[in-house]
Amino acid sequence: MQTTYDRQAQDQQKRERQAAVRVSAKGVARFRSGHPWIFRSDVTGTGEAQAGDTVRVLDHRGQLLGQAHYSAASQITLRMLTRAGDPQAGEAIDIGARIAAAQRLREQVVADSTAYRLVHTEADFLPALIIDRYADTFAVQTLDQGMDRAMPEIAAALEQQFGPRAIVARNDAAVRTLEELPREIGVVAGSLAGPVPIGMNGLRLEADLLHGQKTGVYLDQRENYLAAARYARGRALDCFTSTGGFALHLARTCELVEAVDSSAAALATARRNADANGIANVQFREYDAFDALAGHAAARRSFDTIVLDPPAFAKSRKQLDGAARGYKDINVRALRLLGPGGILVTNSCSHHMSEAMLLEVVAEAALDAGKTLRVLERRTQAQDHPILLTVPETLYLKCIILQVA
Repeated sequence: MQTTYDRQAQDQQKRERQAAVRVSAKGVARFRSGHPWIFRSDVTGTGEAQAGDTVRVLDHRGQLLGQAHYSAASQITLRMLTRAGDPQAGEAIDIGARIAAAQRLREQVVADSTAYRLVHTEADFLPALIIDRYADTFAVQTLDQGMDRAMPEIAAALEQQFGPRAIVARNDAAVRTLEELPREIGVVAGSLAGPVPIGMNGLRLEADLLHGQKTGVYLDQRENYLAAARYARGRALDCFTSTGGFALHLARTCELVEAVDSSAAALATARRNADANGIANVQFREYDAFDALAGHAAARRSFDTIVLDPPAFAKSRKQLDGAARGYKDINVRALRLLGPGGILVTNSCSHHMSEAMLLEVVAEAALDAGKTLRVLERRTQAQDHPILLTVPETLYLKCIILQVA
């Protein structure tokens, strides 16, 4: 007996087989250069496509380019899923197979951690989809209309491959507003009573998938935590500590760590993480990081190691000038607290702030602070957040470790 759901699915499939979107020569050139986005200004015809459809994409001559998710709201109208010439270019994509391929990569690049990014959007050929694994629990973000519609298939694939305790839809990202999608958080499968215990780099931590920053903790800094700890020494200051990621790692090699954040909830988690690992040489302070740096300067205090891991100062290109001033200001303040041999670990998670721009800003800050810096390491996000060479948006985190010469 055919159900109403079956009939609706068949109607949708029939419409999607018919739906074709045409793009301009400029859009074709962008796609053929290796980028999977086609913007609204390069779309010349949408046919019968509706919000969230998987559509055929045709060039200006009517030749098939591949398939894409269609957005009726965003300036990114098409996010390509396949390209003509692929063996299955004309067939529906197998989300489960792509998740399985992503897991195989993580088995190669993730070590000593039960928490990692399983799917990193376009870099895993699942555009607008983020899946973070926290032990036996998964947090999912669907960031466009097509992936939002595919959520039942995504959840089914996770249940089949991993048998999770719970799947959380962590759909509170601002970009969903641009897609005319609701911003919401909830458990879509299984049950979740509270924070999830995880292991990372030999530490026992907790991840709050329903209320924590990002999807629970900062997974993208996992490898940078270890790198920073290799150089850290003496008295350390960790600004924007959140749940204590850098601070708890620095505690292994430093005499004392002062960890500052303006969020009382994040600091409560950080203190529990410290207690769970028997770490007693970290002092957590609820304070604005800019004010904390200014206060230490006024008191003529100094540190041997300082970590700056601020939130993104530039959410768009229009905010770059202001962001550059913010990054320079905070780096100047930090450098004035470091003496010869001091270590500065400075970060930017603003995609629009390139590494070259960040290096220039830090160089200007060093001149203003009267310091000479040598670069010890230039790093990016952890390897479970892969970077596609032709998709610059997949590279967003910059971590630079410097020493005062």
